[in-house]
Amino acid sequence: MSLTRRTLLAAGGGGLLIARVRSANAQAENAPKPATGNDALRIAMPAFASDPFFPADGAGDKGIDMELARGIAAELGVEPVFDRSAVTFDGMVKQLMSGQADMAIGKLSRTLQRGRSILYSRPYAMLHQGLLANRLNLARITQGKPPEQIIRDFSGDLGVIEGSSFATYAATTFPHARIRRFAGWNTVVDAIRSGTIDMAYRDDFEIKKLMVDDPSMTVVARSITLTDKVDTIAIGVRPDNPHLAAFVDLYLDLARGQQVLNTDEIIARYRQGSKA
Repeated sequence: MSLTRRTLLAAGGGGLLIARVRSANAQAENAPKPATGNDALRIAMPAFASDPFFPADGAGDKGIDMELARGIAAELGVEPVFDRSAVTFDGMVKQLMSGQADMAIGKLSRTLQRGRSILYSRPYAMLHQGLLANRLNLARITQGKPPEQIIRDFSGDLGVIEGSSFATYAATTFPHARIRRFAGWNTVVDAIRSGTIDMAYRDDFEIKKLMVDDPSMTVVARSITLTDKVDTIAIGVRPDNPHLAAFVDLYLDLARGQQVLNTDEIIARYRQGSKA
């Protein structure tokens, strides 16, 4: 039986359709995957605690950042594997740059300097920058003037945590200050108590949390919020995985309802956790 022109066209169209389906399947199989490596999502998180964001290494899995990490991994259909070896916030960034981690979730501030080396999600928390000032030293410096008038020209001793975003911000925000770098927040607070430094520079949430934990600090120290300076908290992603960065943004938009936490909301959660 001879084939008609219509039969040939139909057969050709069917073959073309099959070829297109096979091509689409091949493209889907070869498409870049958001997660990398053995169906696991490697997540960098600091070894220390920062309640209510994350606990210390080995102290459980509660916290804002822990929930985010596990939620993203679940939506990707992979297991979260936490690397808690970083001893500073910058340490997490280095893990992303070296490819040791796929994501960094751990109250990680966005900075332009870090943004040159890694990818960031959109912020999921927005805090104000703040200062913790030794009351006696502040009175000596201001000499009766409102602190707001002298803050930006501050030329005293300013404490920051080494490897934090505020160690980066300090030189620009307080160009006349003598920057003192400390290994951790507790040693910064001790230096405020003793008057060894005049002020400490960090986000207003951590300063307010300190006052919640230790009301006696109000006797020796005063908190100052820099309302025109923000500290945006986001998820870091390794620089060679833009697909994962886009997926994290999608997760924050759809699963988290575009929620951006503020200081008051985080303090409320911290108080609730402290009572539990």
